Amino acid sequence: MEVLDTAIANVALRHIAGSTSSSYDEATWVLTSYLIANAIIIPMSGFFADVIGRKRYYMMSVALFSIASLCCGLAPTLPLLIAARIVQGIAGGGLQPITQAMLVDTFPPERRGQAMAMYGLTIILAPTIGPLLGGAITDHFSWHWVFLINVPIGALSLFLVQALVNEPEVLQKERAQRLKRGIRLDVPGAVLIAMGLAFLEVTMDRGEREDWFASPLISISAVIAGLSLISFAVWEWFQKEPLLDMKLFRNRNFAVANLVIMIVGVILFGTTQFIPQMLQEVLGYTATAAGEALTLGGAVTLIAMPIAGVLSGKVQPRVLMGCALIVEVLALWNMTGFATTMSMHDAAMARLWQALGIPFLFVPLTSAAYVGLPPHRSNQGSAMLNVARNLGGTMGISLVQALLARREQFHQMRLVEHLEPLNPSYAAGLHSLTQTLTSQGLPPAAANQSALGLIYQTVLQQASMQAFIDCFWILMLFVVLVIPTVFFLKRTPLVHES
Repeated sequence: MEVLDTAIANVALRHIAGSTSSSYDEATWVLTSYLIANAIIIPMSGFFADVIGRKRYYMMSVALFSIASLCCGLAPTLPLLIAARIVQGIAGGGLQPITQAMLVDTFPPERRGQAMAMYGLTIILAPTIGPLLGGAITDHFSWHWVFLINVPIGALSLFLVQALVNEPEVLQKERAQRLKRGIRLDVPGAVLIAMGLAFLEVTMDRGEREDWFASPLISISAVIAGLSLISFAVWEWFQKEPLLDMKLFRNRNFAVANLVIMIVGVILFGTTQFIPQMLQEVLGYTATAAGEALTLGGAVTLIAMPIAGVLSGKVQPRVLMGCALIVEVLALWNMTGFATTMSMHDAAMARLWQALGIPFLFVPLTSAAYVGLPPHRSNQGSAMLNVARNLGGTMGISLVQALLARREQFHQMRLVEHLEPLNPSYAAGLHSLTQTLTSQGLPPAAANQSALGLIYQTVLQQASMQAFIDCFWILMLFVVLVIPTVFFLKRTPLVHES
């Protein structure tokens, strides 16, 4: 539910704007408000789980998320919808880290891979099926059901967690001791991380719309984000009871895992939005058809994820991750061969190869991250990993969109340079197209104008495709640079060694 809600509302924004008498730009705050609230609460989820109790905090988050979803679906105005989305983001921020921490403490290291494989299905499939599911719900019902669908699922989750999930005894004892000592919230740390992540989210999410640092809003928010995050890291390092224990980064596996999972966020979230956008803007696909192009990748993920879970208990994580990153490089290299003549089959197969590598990256990564971490730090470790992945996703989407806009302008200028009468190819093409339109009954002057319009439309299409290809090259080189880092991971206990 939580990961799905970061993507499912995207395709419904125009419908939301129309029904609430708002502009599209105003409606985008439905997404931004959720992401900001989500980013703020994730780092604090470990503290709340330690103080309230992990199971209790998880169930409170599910209940609040479901209630907020109901309010979103019933909201009559945009301000009320945004307010409900903020509450939904606050509740959702506790779900991912706590789920991951529960799995880590439930399974021994040699079995975590299989558990993380099942958990990973939700993380990888949700952003894939989000646009497709959101488009289908919006087209066949209304945008309200994009949020209302969460309510019965939330109720079922509460019932199952209450019946089947137990709090580890060691965590209960530690919580009792902590309450006996007195609860101490690291207020300066909480304020700094909240400001840092909130303003970073604003910078990344609104940057392209506001023309980046030409906008005072983006400039100020970027400065506040940078200063807040640096101050937070320094402050937390010297605290006895930190909100997030920065000294966990002394653990080599944990530090490398955070770096790589941020890259996974860039690749997964960036391309999940990127490929449908290319199909719609360049090739004219509908939102539903563009979403269908990702379906084959989702099916491959379903098949590959359990295999990755089994192999992660038998093969060292650094080997699996190294191979997976090489697969991602080859998949992105394949995407650099896209053209305006490509078919949906081409797009689906390209996504298939990319989706094949993600499970073998995600599963061993989440297992290796906790090697050497003490059990009482699993809540904080999960929170920090989720922050890294979400930041990677946010940065991936924002930076790709910024690069895309600039490369489109570059390629358009270069192509337009050739559209001048002294170019014999251009003159011949314009004449031939004008003659064809004239033969179809258009007056010569109108035929000439229509021919010019068709040529310019082709230029825009080619410029857009070249810009997308440039972005695939950049992402590929980005992954190449990360490959050596996985070999800094320590050995992980395997099934046959236990």
